[in-house]
Amino acid sequence: MDTQRTSFQRRQLLLGAAGAAALASPLSVLAQGAEEIVIGGSIPLTGVFAFAGVGINAGMGDYVKMLNDAGGIKGRKVKYVPEDTGYKVDVSVAAFKKITSQNKVNLYYGDSTGFSKTINPELDRNGNILMAGASFATELNDPKKYPNQFLVGPDYTEMFGILLKHIAKEKPGAKVAFVYSDSEFGRDPIESSEAMAKQLGLSVPIKIMTPAGSVDVSTEVIKLRRAAPDYTIFHGYILAPIPEFITQGKQQGMTSKWMGTFWTMDSSTVMKMGDAADGFMGVMPYRYYYDTEKAPMLEKIRALRPEYQSTAYIQGFLAAMLFTEAAKRTLDAGKPLTGPSLKAALNSIKDFDTGGLIGVPITISGNSIPVGRVYRADMKAQKMVAASDWIKL
Repeated sequence: MDTQRTSFQRRQLLLGAAGAAALASPLSVLAQGAEEIVIGGSIPLTGVFAFAGVGINAGMGDYVKMLNDAGGIKGRKVKYVPEDTGYKVDVSVAAFKKITSQNKVNLYYGDSTGFSKTINPELDRNGNILMAGASFATELNDPKKYPNQFLVGPDYTEMFGILLKHIAKEKPGAKVAFVYSDSEFGRDPIESSEAMAKQLGLSVPIKIMTPAGSVDVSTEVIKLRRAAPDYTIFHGYILAPIPEFITQGKQQGMTSKWMGTFWTMDSSTVMKMGDAADGFMGVMPYRYYYDTEKAPMLEKIRALRPEYQSTAYIQGFLAAMLFTEAAKRTLDAGKPLTGPSLKAALNSIKDFDTGGLIGVPITISGNSIPVGRVYRADMKAQKMVAASDWIKL
């Protein structure tokens, strides 16, 4: 089954790349030989992160096709060139070298924090590429250290900030527990978020760190129950051991509200928790595919893909939208498509309408988009429903 799925994903990638090439080539003649604008991508279509990579790839490809169908950017077509990385940094670096050696690349999507950090010196040396990716690492939200990169949403510390602001409004003075994985991803926002909780008048009575895919968490649940938090925020996990924590906590009489961050919050992931997920909340920078509020871009996506698309799809779609908006603004200003020019154009984005993918107009002043909303799992409806307004930091 895994082999079949892998070969299917590879075929889909080849078809998508071939389709993008077929779409771009004849039209570029119409654009009187104008050079294509190339988006390269280190995309994890196989491996542990494939559940997100497949969606990211589809979102990027769909937006590029929509844009080209509407005439491209100032008569220039956009070409999307993805390579499968299996979510391995060395393979991702090799993919970057291959794509940039065969194409004049101005925009690039990276698959991980590890890759974003590893490739950063090369981006600085190259000078012609603006990069975003799947990472929301706080470290990358530093325009001085990472001048040619940005995050397609809030960083992990900002995600905690959005949750903590919601908690402070809902229950002033609440006790909040942090449960996180023993990984760079897991540890990322913990220290700074504890300080932020105190500033908001909240207390953090306990912090629990576990291995990423823990199975037996009974000892940790006992510690958590003793701390009696009003809210428990999980971070650095996709799914396990979150359902186990919630199930055992409820069995032991805990009344905590349970929360997660972006990579836990896709609808399909939360629904896999079963009964444990009822009322589970978390931060989401984007609208869900099935949201009913007015969102013209979601309507276009639903017309194109009538079946549910993941939040990773929305992230990939929005990444392509912001990439190409930066390119358009750079060309409008009569500037060359270099990394610094593209980043300056991106940072000129103020009160920008994403077509409702994010529910409020966005401004990108640094390396992140510090906005999100708290959603709650409604297990009867099998959907995530809004539990807060859009929160800007």
